[in-house]
Amino acid sequence: MNYCATLRLGLLSATMLTGGAFATQAAAQDAMDAPTETAETYDENAIIVTGTRRSTTIQDTPINISAIGQEELQAQRIDDVRDIADFTPGMTILDTGPGSSGSIVLRGLSASGVDDFGANYDDALGIYLGETPLYYDFKLIDIDRVETLLGPQGTLYGLGTLAGAIRYIPNRPNTDVIEGEVHVRGTTKSHSDDFGYQGDFVLNLPIVRDHIAFRTATGYYFDPGFIDYTRLVREPGVSLPQPSGPDGVNREDFATDLTRREDLNFERTFTSRNQLLLQTSEDLKLTLTYAYQKTDTDGSQSNSFGVLGTGKYENASRFIEPITRQAHLGSAELNANVADIFDVVATGAYTEVLFEGQADVTDLLLDLDYDYELFPAFAGYTDSDTKREQWNGEVRFVSRHEGPLSWVLGGFYNENKFQSDYAERIPNHPWVDPETNPEALEYVSYITSKVTEKAVFGEATFQIIPQWQVTAGTRYFDYDSEIQGAAALPVLGDPLSPYDLPANGGEAGQDGWVWKFNTSFEVTPDILLYGTYSKGYRIGGPNRVAPCPADVQPGQQIICALPDELQYGPDETKNIDIGVRTQLLNRMLTFNFNVYHIEWDGIQVDSATLYGATGITVNGGAAKSQGFETSFQLRPIPELSIQGTYSYTDAKLTEDVEGILTIRETPGDYSNRFDQLDALDGDRLPGSAKNSGTLGATYIMPLPDGDVTANWTAVYRGNVVTRLGYDRAYGDKLPSFVTHRASLGYENDRFGVSLFADNIFDNFAIVSVANDRSRIGVNDGVAVRYYRQVVLNPRTVGIEGRIRF
Repeated sequence: MNYCATLRLGLLSATMLTGGAFATQAAAQDAMDAPTETAETYDENAIIVTGTRRSTTIQDTPINISAIGQEELQAQRIDDVRDIADFTPGMTILDTGPGSSGSIVLRGLSASGVDDFGANYDDALGIYLGETPLYYDFKLIDIDRVETLLGPQGTLYGLGTLAGAIRYIPNRPNTDVIEGEVHVRGTTKSHSDDFGYQGDFVLNLPIVRDHIAFRTATGYYFDPGFIDYTRLVREPGVSLPQPSGPDGVNREDFATDLTRREDLNFERTFTSRNQLLLQTSEDLKLTLTYAYQKTDTDGSQSNSFGVLGTGKYENASRFIEPITRQAHLGSAELNANVADIFDVVATGAYTEVLFEGQADVTDLLLDLDYDYELFPAFAGYTDSDTKREQWNGEVRFVSRHEGPLSWVLGGFYNENKFQSDYAERIPNHPWVDPETNPEALEYVSYITSKVTEKAVFGEATFQIIPQWQVTAGTRYFDYDSEIQGAAALPVLGDPLSPYDLPANGGEAGQDGWVWKFNTSFEVTPDILLYGTYSKGYRIGGPNRVAPCPADVQPGQQIICALPDELQYGPDETKNIDIGVRTQLLNRMLTFNFNVYHIEWDGIQVDSATLYGATGITVNGGAAKSQGFETSFQLRPIPELSIQGTYSYTDAKLTEDVEGILTIRETPGDYSNRFDQLDALDGDRLPGSAKNSGTLGATYIMPLPDGDVTANWTAVYRGNVVTRLGYDRAYGDKLPSFVTHRASLGYENDRFGVSLFADNIFDNFAIVSVANDRSRIGVNDGVAVRYYRQVVLNPRTVGIEGRIRF
């Protein structure tokens, strides 16, 4: 077997293995002496991680860390964060389509119900691009590896995290050689009428040898949609949304009032990451980064559960639902070695995330029971524009000196500003005066908020004997939060702009401490035992609902937040992890296993405002999550690698939470208002799979000028509940499912080509839902379309090629 094939199989096996590996501050001395944030290779099978702020191998790094290397990212076609859960035990990602980054849940730490949109922000975990925290699904082009750290990371990272952190580690500019890569991909997707394609390139240019280099990674993605919108109104407020009644639509009525659009949940994404490296030597480097990404889509990745005769891949919305997302990131990172005593890593960054979207709001207005349904042609939609700006800075000192004591000390500042402008429009409705309200505004609001956080953090490790280390860390944090805004109802005579009304708002804040204790013992160079006891937290903040005016009246038609609904407080976890990492049979078999127990207090959970039943976050109750995660990799012969992962997560409430679940007393009965149910001790937490795992095999056949590689991977995701108390509150238990992916390719040092297929057997599955089944029914003759089911991506088959130079 030639060296190229051996190295590629070693790296491929290592990356698949580390998808379930769990990894410390203490490592072999050669790893500790390596430059911070590098990825040097210690042997051909090793993957190097820097999650502990030092360069260490997975085997020598006993905190809960997994890593997927560049080889595996490319081989498994992992394009963004939504794809990594299949190879990361303890993680569930609900892929809700290109309109958001999806919903990411680590170890079951989510108490809020699922939906059909996902999330564009989540402070339960941190997502880092290099050293910059930014919750965004940047495409994984020219990424050296993706590291996932499970458990609180506040004693090592600027961004304090409740559940964990995900880090994209990019390849850095090279001052020595001109190099690059061109990658193209073409796909066809079942249930779609279009072809997909992708093109991206990487170019590294030395400008001044040994001192200055530039590197860019740029690409364009088109993923064809597969959801058809088959019940679009031709002219809102004039065309009848259900011209043939609530049961279906005949051909004649469809031609008169409705139209359709195909494959609206497509994705068009342009992405570019650009780095400029300036260095005097390896001991003093400055890296400047600018990254930009823009994504467009026209529809949701959900069906309408058969409303008006729609099918599994059809949505009954009355309007198309376009979304544009874009992100800008600018950062500067300084790395300096101070006399081989310690490293200084200082970063400063500005990030901006913009969102523009429209959505069908008809069902929400019907659900509020304002009698809009009495007008047969009633239809309404929203316009939403949000902007999130974030300034952050971090300075970190990492020891390099000899001796049994090593340490990390840092400081962090983060300022997060949020602006939202929102409008609901009801075109051609008879209650709207076209002269005074030409845009048919039903409801308009704005919100501005700012959260400022400051923290100092650090860890110290003492090597008691060469095989045994102990680590202790702490963090002090202090945050302040403020919000203001206003809402108006122009249909009832309010101004057209909420900015013409007095603003309402509030302030909040808190400070506190978190901590971590870790120890590990190296039984042999191939057997490592470790344990961690840590505390995590998540800051509180403002809800995204305009404050109520001081003169709000009971029963008033308005959407607003009362003073005690404006803000929510922090929550915290206490985590215990115990694990073992092994390499056996002369490293033919690698096996890793860990167990954990998490206590979660003051949990942040979704609720609703008293006025307008609009979603907010509140604190309530306690929960626990416990389980285990394991992985193995077996190489019975040098050409063959068999690898697998499995995780079990048991996450549930441990006390009752009063009035947190909003339902209709009788599903489909719109003659009554909402009822509030209690969540109960023992209720399973929503959004995460109790059981999940992967099993795959890779075979490499060496040829004189390259290698033929074949891979097959099966992925299992267990059932997921959609809300707390799902069995009482008309939620769902989404069934488990299995998907298969495979590839066959040829590659050498200069080029590669491969055929691949994802979801080979075109399995249909529901991955998330919007609302609950009590919102299904007929409201005064109108079939409500509020309940939606997000569906799994169907079978995708394609071909791709790479050329390196």
